[in-house]
Amino acid sequence: MVGIIQRTAQAIDDMWQSVWHESSRGEKVVIAIVLLVTGLAIPVIPIVWIARIIAT
Repeated sequence: MVGIIQRTAQAIDDMWQSVWHESSRGEKVVIAIVLLVTGLAIPVIPIVWIARIIAT
């Protein structure tokens, strides 16, 4: 069970790295605005933080 959770957390972390760190400043702004407008920033950001903690 722990392995599944860690692999899932690693996958979320890898996805976040590819989306956020490989994006230009303009793309980051668009992503942030979309998350805020749709209300997804509230659940997405804590999930990513928790996944990064578990992945490391």
